[in-house]
Amino acid sequence: MDIIYLLLPVALIIVVIIIAIFFWAVRSDQFEDLEGPAHRILMDDDEKLIPHPEEENKKE
Repeated sequence: MDIIYLLLPVALIIVVIIIAIFFWAVRSDQFEDLEGPAHRILMDDDEKLIPHPEEENKKE
């Protein structure tokens, strides 16, 4: 029974720390753009890295 007197305040302190970290993250705009980085991975660049032979012939 004595352990409850120790575990209860420790658990409450941990909950308060977690809530404080969550509000800090919200205030510092950590959750502002959740889809942007995911879409940025899928978008291709406009520049082609390997030219096609047909395009090389047109340039000459």
